[in-house]
Amino acid sequence: MNRTASKRAALPLRVLWALAAVLLLASACTGDNADSSPTPASATEPAPAEPEYRYQRIVSISPTGTEILFAIGAGDRVVAVDEFSYYPPEAPVTDLSGWQPNVEAIASYDPDLVVMGSDGDIEANLESLGIAVLAINAPTTFDEVYVQIAQFGETTGQIDEAAALISEMRSEIGALIDAAPDASGLSYYHELTDGLYSVTSSTFIGQVYALFGLDNIADPADSDGSSYGYPQLGNEYIVDADPDLIFLADTLCCGQNAETVAARPGWDLLSAVQHGRVVELNDDIVSRWGPRLVEFIAAISDAIISIGAAS
Repeated sequence: MNRTASKRAALPLRVLWALAAVLLLASACTGDNADSSPTPASATEPAPAEPEYRYQRIVSISPTGTEILFAIGAGDRVVAVDEFSYYPPEAPVTDLSGWQPNVEAIASYDPDLVVMGSDGDIEANLESLGIAVLAINAPTTFDEVYVQIAQFGETTGQIDEAAALISEMRSEIGALIDAAPDASGLSYYHELTDGLYSVTSSTFIGQVYALFGLDNIADPADSDGSSYGYPQLGNEYIVDADPDLIFLADTLCCGQNAETVAARPGWDLLSAVQHGRVVELNDDIVSRWGPRLVEFIAAISDAIISIGAAS
């Protein structure tokens, strides 16, 4: 095993998921993947006259992809989704694996389009069966989020609906940022797991916080990039940093909340704990970059507004 593989193997499963799901969740989005169109079953087949009717049986093995499909009105054509695509509630959840996609299992649903994270071998195998693939990866910028949503619209024929979603997201995010006071000088700690794994400003999640001017206490812990933006911090490190805000993205996976945080050694003295600035987030919303990204940004905006109101 090479050095890079060894480092990745040492990371816990939840951090690997983050590296796979949000840049954060680390197959970083490349220009080729972000803008690529699904590969048709055969290059010799004529292009359909009505693209909106091109794909009628869609399988999604991407939780973010599933959320986007339903948000743009293509949900009625989704016949199966992976085990982690349990939002929205009407999504047809199956036991399809998002970790290790199985070509035969996917093909058993007779799809004409599969939405999935980029995986060359799986894509090739599906395409050899005459199944088109829309491969997506985690974005690195907000513009890439919007480009990806537009791509979903073009692929499914929901172009207007995708454009409306993008416009709505842009408007809501802008309003949330404008509503919050300047947070420059305020520091934060984002907790990815109860093992004290965090994210740096180089990740997509870190860029979300940067919209508000917040300072990330995790940045110095990965100054050389050896943790791929996901360093494991020590208890003493966090206590010494004394962040103004603590955001918990491990409430579902690990049962963390303001009370469990306050019970950690020395954490009862942290400014964030003493002033009630521990924000409990929904793990899934934080780790996905679809329509519910607005809810994540709203939680940050509300936390900053509350500080301003208390000062």
